[in-house]
Amino acid sequence: MPEPVIEFPESLPVSAMRVQIMDAIASHQVVIVCGETGSGKTTQLPKMALALGRGKRAIAEQGRGKPAYPPGQGKLIGHTQPRRIAASSVAKRIAQELQTPLGEVVGFKVRFQDRLSRDASVKLMTDGILLAETQGDPLLKAYDTLIIDEAHERSLNIDFLLGYLRQILPRRPDLKIIVTSATIDAQRFADHFASRNGPAPVIMVSGRMFPVDQRYRPFEETREHDLNDAICAAVDELWTAGGPRQDGDILVFLPGEREIREAADALRKHLSHQPALRSAEILPLFARLSQAEQDQVFELHGQRRVVLATNVAETSLTVPGIRYVIDVGTARVKRYSFRSKVEQLLVEPISQAAANQRAGRCGRVANGICIRLYAQDDFAQRPRFTDPEILRSSLAGVILRMKSLHLGMVEDFPFIERPQARAIADGYQLLAELGAVDEGNELTAIGRELARLPLDPRVGRMILEARERQALDEVLVIASALSVQDVRDRPLEAQGGADAAHVKFDDERSEFTGYLKLWKWIAHARGEKGSAEHRLSNRQYEQLLRQNFVNVRRVREWKDIHSQLLTVVAEHQWRINTAPANYEQLHLSMLSGLLGNVGCKVDDDEAYLGARGIKFHRHPGAHLSKKPGRWILAAELVETTRLFGRGIAAIEPTWIEQVAGHLLKKQLLDPHWEKKAAQVTALERATLYGIVVYSGRRIDFGRIDPQGAREIFIREALVAGEWETRLTFLAANRKLVAQVQELEHKSRRQDVLVDDELIYAFYDQQLPADVCSGHGLERWYREAARQRPGLLLLTRDELMRHEAAGITTSAFPRTVRLGGVDCRADYLHEPGDARDGLTVTIPLFVLNQVNEERCEWLVPGMLKDKILALLKSLHQKPRSRFVPLPDSATRIAAAFTVPEVFGHGSLVDALLRQVRERTSLDVKRTDFKLDTLSPHHFMHVRVIDDNGRQLATGRNLAAIKAELGGQARGAFQALAGLKVATQGAPSTVASRAAAAGGPGTATNGAAAAMAAPELPTGSERYTDWNFGALPELLEIRQKGQVLVGFPALIDAGDAVAIQVFDEPDVAAAKHRAGLRRLFALQLRDAIKYLEKNIPDLQKMGATYMPLGSLEELRNQIIDVALERAFLMEPLPTDADVFKLRLDQGRGRLTLIANEVARLAHAILVEFAAANRKIKDHRQAIDAAADAAQQLQRLMTKDFLVRTPWVQLQHFARYLKAIVLRLDKLRADPARDQSRMDELRPQENRFWRLVAERKGVTDARLQELRWMLEELRVSFFAQELRTPYPISVKRLDKAWAQING
Repeated sequence: MPEPVIEFPESLPVSAMRVQIMDAIASHQVVIVCGETGSGKTTQLPKMALALGRGKRAIAEQGRGKPAYPPGQGKLIGHTQPRRIAASSVAKRIAQELQTPLGEVVGFKVRFQDRLSRDASVKLMTDGILLAETQGDPLLKAYDTLIIDEAHERSLNIDFLLGYLRQILPRRPDLKIIVTSATIDAQRFADHFASRNGPAPVIMVSGRMFPVDQRYRPFEETREHDLNDAICAAVDELWTAGGPRQDGDILVFLPGEREIREAADALRKHLSHQPALRSAEILPLFARLSQAEQDQVFELHGQRRVVLATNVAETSLTVPGIRYVIDVGTARVKRYSFRSKVEQLLVEPISQAAANQRAGRCGRVANGICIRLYAQDDFAQRPRFTDPEILRSSLAGVILRMKSLHLGMVEDFPFIERPQARAIADGYQLLAELGAVDEGNELTAIGRELARLPLDPRVGRMILEARERQALDEVLVIASALSVQDVRDRPLEAQGGADAAHVKFDDERSEFTGYLKLWKWIAHARGEKGSAEHRLSNRQYEQLLRQNFVNVRRVREWKDIHSQLLTVVAEHQWRINTAPANYEQLHLSMLSGLLGNVGCKVDDDEAYLGARGIKFHRHPGAHLSKKPGRWILAAELVETTRLFGRGIAAIEPTWIEQVAGHLLKKQLLDPHWEKKAAQVTALERATLYGIVVYSGRRIDFGRIDPQGAREIFIREALVAGEWETRLTFLAANRKLVAQVQELEHKSRRQDVLVDDELIYAFYDQQLPADVCSGHGLERWYREAARQRPGLLLLTRDELMRHEAAGITTSAFPRTVRLGGVDCRADYLHEPGDARDGLTVTIPLFVLNQVNEERCEWLVPGMLKDKILALLKSLHQKPRSRFVPLPDSATRIAAAFTVPEVFGHGSLVDALLRQVRERTSLDVKRTDFKLDTLSPHHFMHVRVIDDNGRQLATGRNLAAIKAELGGQARGAFQALAGLKVATQGAPSTVASRAAAAGGPGTATNGAAAAMAAPELPTGSERYTDWNFGALPELLEIRQKGQVLVGFPALIDAGDAVAIQVFDEPDVAAAKHRAGLRRLFALQLRDAIKYLEKNIPDLQKMGATYMPLGSLEELRNQIIDVALERAFLMEPLPTDADVFKLRLDQGRGRLTLIANEVARLAHAILVEFAAANRKIKDHRQAIDAAADAAQQLQRLMTKDFLVRTPWVQLQHFARYLKAIVLRLDKLRADPARDQSRMDELRPQENRFWRLVAERKGVTDARLQELRWMLEELRVSFFAQELRTPYPISVKRLDKAWAQING
């Protein structure tokens, strides 16, 4: 092996300081060399160390004493560089100067290459390589000299190395350390390595050999002029502007690879238009270039070049031929967000030190020019140095390594610049997320295993989890893929083709699975898994990769990292799984290291909610054939224009619980008693860094908080009775409590039953402390009850505060008799509840027979309070006569509760008579303000059907009747056995009652002792009176209850039938219609004659057309004629009377029909005139509308049969009054309006009452209705006269009579 030739070029400034530097190294353990850029320190310092006899070759320069070690026993001279490309290029330059082959004396070791022989003396490497060697060589005994170059970059590795070296120096007195950089903060480093003899010596070396002209060319980016245009202008200035053509290459600094590609395209296009410059080479320079591409940059050349570089060219690298530098002033800087736990690759302005480093790249071969594309003021305002990476990175790896090397607390570690407290906390938090440290921040078993792996903690955690889940083979492939740039290329000029070629690697759910597909395809493409004849050559293999847009260099890096991971696995003797891992095994392993990158879909938004409230989006270049699901996992979160997740995979939320159980924040919500499970259950909610993993999971609260569960169990299950059990004590206690509560509701007092706290204290005192569920109580009770038979039984004295006097069965009966039926009564004292007060359950079939006036009386025990409330509602003068009111209410209630008075008539009417007698005042019924009474003073009605289902409920019985009256009638008829059926036969009432569900009898009210006559069933039809006598009443017995029915004939069209009704008014109306039909059936010939001979029928039909058809008018005339001829009171009740009435009316039917026809004709003539008149006066909106409404109410479709005959005779006059009113309108519209304003309140009051009664009117209301019509005649057509005096005062008086 040839000996190295150690020479120091005199042209380099550092050579002039050689003696001073070597003396300092010989006499001090640490030396700080500050050499400006271009001083030659990077290449000459290793040679100086060799000259001092250090290194494995142990060759000492004459006059420098003996070598540090005997020949062949020396150690390495370590020389670190921040980047791989710098380490390899510097190694080649030093080897050339020593005139030795690369690797023999000087070699390098970087991530993917090792060009270092066994006997080499100088080892160039990245600081990460040296840091990794501390795992196996804590004191770095393989080195006798360490040169830490480019220390100004203050990367995380450099800061940790400097602190680590300071700690081991006392134990390695033979170790020499040289710290150097062009723009170093010398004093800070000197103080950092201070010893008993003071700070470390600092040697300053002059810089570049040629001056550099700094030119500032700030530009403002617009749509027409961007950064690339500014670069092109700077190139023109350097090469062509201001005189003859200038020689020398240009180095352009740009932030990233994308900007380099764009600038390259712009420069090629720009230079192609200049014949003298179109041959210039445009070369990129960045860290991920292949070795061949890097060598092309550093080779000698004979033509112009523009090298576009990232900040890798700032330090150590000397690109040959560079005379000019163009600095855009920005770089892509990695910053770690401690809040969102996301690494942000942001383009930021560089520091002054970095700018000077860039300027120092020129001026080495001739006078240089550095054009800065920003203002000088901007440069002056920038910070002096770049922020150390330790202040903008996660410290998890550093902390883990310190823990494993027992270097103490990270807070006490001698960093040059102490990291922030939140950065340290963040590092511990990440290690806790990975399960590497416990709550005391001490290493766990997983942490100790992670510390032995020379890997990123996240990747190491994935591998450890994969080892346990039999997915190690797949995870090694994915972990190595995540450590390099995606091997899939997507050039701008061939994006479509690249996407088409990459589709075969895409997976539906996971990009991780896509990596496995790609890995298998690469292996099969080479023929590694096939036979030998199918194995491709290297050239064919690389060509196939390029055809599929797969980057050959990155594939090589991927395989290198994978082989390194396999080596780590082999060193630990872990077994690779032979069976393929399924989707769950694989992604559970990946999830273990990426728990902070979980995302959950936010509604319909495209964003995902991530840890700690951040939101991120799926990366637009994600290789998935379908959209991921609601829950995803991202390999990394990177913020550029927005926060993106790269490496997406769909996961299940249940997996998070398996892997991240130690991180889940669990909350117990709403602990409550569950009757079915007989235990206290809480709803558990778990979150991972703020993301809800699951919510509402039921868990046994007794296992978490037995004391709290016991309290809820006693209160809800035992005190509130929400528990179904066979234990006898609970049923007995419930029954006793219900009895006392019933006394409270009846007396409307809340101080009879003791409060729940006393009952709770009773159970709490007797139950063991460990009983907190139904099952636990049952187990304990069965054993304890054998020794204490009366265990847990309450007594009446324990439950009652005092006796409830006056609460008797007669005052508060269990049933109330309504409609002849005993209805169940329930009492509730719960103000505000809809059922507060007395609730009576009424069967549907008896609803129509319930008397509303009876409901006013409630029950005897509640009568006093209601009377007191009614007396209080009176105005002061009559009320003062009853002072004291409670005593008067008691006296009146006592008089009203006697059987002869209670429940007869209206309570308000009865009280009104008492008030009038006592006060001698003209008190009106309306003076009782019923609306001021509390709801419990009115009976609450609950209607149920035969099956006990609730049909309606409320306190307005009239409204309930209007709603359910038809159903109630049908139910009553079914019960009576007379409901229309498809088949039926005559039967006795007893047989009908039996069919309805029970025994029964039916008798005529006049002869109850006689045998019940036979009545036909409702299904039979009759055309003559051949069914015997029709009784007025029927008594029906149903389960001990006696109901009263009202038989009636029903009009069935061509026949009549018999039905029993529950309301006499309805029965009477139906009976008249049925009886009329039966008379008509006996007079078929006469009816036919009348149909053909009604006078003026055709004329009337034309006028009646707006209301109905001619047939409808004819039928109404005949019906009215039959009504007047045969249906005079009393109505026939048997066949004999029916026949007699038929003979009497037969002869006068035609005359009556003609009379009815004449009246109808007169009415219709006036109707037509009124209609025309209203249409002619449409411009008088109010009057015309009022007249039209009056006409509509009078002239209904069935006005002939609907209107009583007495009032029908006045219809023509009412209609004529409309015509006269409208004739007078034009002459005096003010008078018409005045009369209408006077009339409107009267009519509104009447029709409002009709609406409240659901259209049901009695005789008094009908009388009031026709009085209103007469009032209209009096107001608007007084010349037509009225049959009796009428005025507003008379109407008010009639209204007062109706309202009591």
